[in-house]
Amino acid sequence: MADTATTASAAAAASAANASTDAPPFQLGKPRFQQTSFYGRFRHFLDIIDPRTLFVTERRLREAVQLLEDYKHGTLRPGVTNEQLWSAQKIKQAILHPDTNEKIFMPFRMSGYIPFGTPIVVGLLLPNQTLASTVFWQWLNQSHNACVNYANRNATKPSPVSKFIQGYLGAVISAVSIAVGLNVLVQKANKFTPATRLLVQRFVPFPAVASANICNVVLMRYGELQEGIDVLDGDGNLVGSSKIAARHALLETALTRVVLPMPILVLPPIVMSVLEKTALLQARPRLLLPVQSLVCLAAFGLALPLAISLFPQMSEQGPGCAFRGGHLAPHTSER
Repeated sequence: MADTATTASAAAAASAANASTDAPPFQLGKPRFQQTSFYGRFRHFLDIIDPRTLFVTERRLREAVQLLEDYKHGTLRPGVTNEQLWSAQKIKQAILHPDTNEKIFMPFRMSGYIPFGTPIVVGLLLPNQTLASTVFWQWLNQSHNACVNYANRNATKPSPVSKFIQGYLGAVISAVSIAVGLNVLVQKANKFTPATRLLVQRFVPFPAVASANICNVVLMRYGELQEGIDVLDGDGNLVGSSKIAARHALLETALTRVVLPMPILVLPPIVMSVLEKTALLQARPRLLLPVQSLVCLAAFGLALPLAISLFPQMSEQGPGCAFRGGHLAPHTSER
């Protein structure tokens, strides 16, 4: 009862202080935007991947954490707005792991996924790849994904490290095998002109990465198909487990993992094949790499929030029952 009273008083204080603001009433631990619509999920994930949180100082982080603690215990100082509370929660969730309360290494935060992942995408799409460079970039991409997944894992239900290693090795082997195999087939295609061969090779990373993502999902979550996943009622109470829900969640996860790399690895080759024919880039070939980097950054920044907003984190199975779908990173966005 005491916790209820303090939370109620905190909410009342925040409401009074925020009567004139446009921000929605603050809810501790809840998303700012409604998750029942695609637009709401899109806005929510834009907040999660916002790279500006990478530059938050240690002092600002402590202030944000303290502000949320004050709200929780009903000791919020007068004049604090809803916008300030939402901002504080955004900072805390972007930097600290929700289970361990420890700082997540910057390159492996979801807010760092695009800025630290874009150079890898550029490497994957470099023209005239050798066998060694193909293997290196595919390995680096899967290694980065594995580190992001592990850093954002659900620490309340620890999974054995062997499961992560199994998923990582499966993803690396499948990505490298498909990329190398397709490159060899393209090289042996005598009917292709050199220009056509170069264009086709640029699209090789997509099937390799998409296949590796599916392989990783299956290896990491295969046990759910046999054991089922938790099913909740309308009030969030556990009512049992379901293998049907597990299949549904796995299918949504696999689909998102295929959709996510599509614009990232398909759009830039198409755009670059057009831009390379312009007089500007033909006269200044040194601009090719910077321009490709900007194209990849734009495609990555658009694709990530769109893909992870496709499905709600909680899906329905029959009247009044719901289950949690897949995630890119268990506490953030990966599905």
